[in-house]
Amino acid sequence: MRLIRLFPDDSKFRFVRWRWLSFPFSAAISVATIILFLTIGLNFGIDFTGGTLMELQAKNGVADMASVREKAHSFDAGEVEVQEFGSGGQVSVRFRIQPGGEPAQSALVSKARTAFETDYEVRRVETVGPRVSGELVQSGTLGVVLAIVSVLVYLWFRFELTLAIGAVIGTLHDIVLTVGFFIITREEFNMTSIAAILTIVGYSLNETVVVFDRTRELLRRYKNIPTEELLDISINSTMSRTMMTATTTALSLLALVLFGGQAIQGFANVMLFGVVICTYSAIFVSSPMLIYLGLKTSGRAAADEKAEAQARATKARA
Repeated sequence: MRLIRLFPDDSKFRFVRWRWLSFPFSAAISVATIILFLTIGLNFGIDFTGGTLMELQAKNGVADMASVREKAHSFDAGEVEVQEFGSGGQVSVRFRIQPGGEPAQSALVSKARTAFETDYEVRRVETVGPRVSGELVQSGTLGVVLAIVSVLVYLWFRFELTLAIGAVIGTLHDIVLTVGFFIITREEFNMTSIAAILTIVGYSLNETVVVFDRTRELLRRYKNIPTEELLDISINSTMSRTMMTATTTALSLLALVLFGGQAIQGFANVMLFGVVICTYSAIFVSSPMLIYLGLKTSGRAAADEKAEAQARATKARA
């Protein structure tokens, strides 16, 4: 039985030469993400902001958004967010933390249940206090920072300095673009989002390590070929594996996006975006970056050092 190949084994596509397009594109998107983060910011969920989230299901299958907003604002509970999701009359209503503390928050939930229960079924009620939300912010931030530091330490010991820096740049690139996805789509950023980002970090690292392992192997085998050619060979030789991994992962995530339901859809959306970005980054960002970081085959590096020494000697005699 013939094995399936999503990419030819004998391909000689010149991936690295496209860096003149991929680098400006990635730089522009990264800068835009930073600007949007500082100006617009993330759409934090109640995990981080605190408050009450109610999910309603219209009994007749059609949600009257104007009526829901009118009732929600009639409670005098401050800022209220009302959003429709799904396709079967599902509505989410989010109230901010009430000044009276937990008793005031409980009274608001009771009032909302009474107002909505005639036309809507209350599917879920989730309340997070200010102290809990603050602790979640701290633990979530600490978790991401520790994960990134652990990745950096791993790369430091796994590769030579040049390859390690290239892998770090690729991983940070993927994190920044994932944050940009949250900002542009206004996807709710909560503890599940933290899990998605950490998973994307792992996937990005995996994709980059596969290509860089082949690059390191080829550095020992080919001593005098140009760096661009060596990088193209390493990308082409791992491309079949990269495409197969990305395709199978994307198909699984697509099934979760379409049929996983609202509870997991946000995570699946972010992960699907992350698979695309990580694959692009490993091919068009991390590997070409090695050229600018000074990666050279051993033979060419020795030749360059010899040429520099001869040039210095000639200049000294002159």
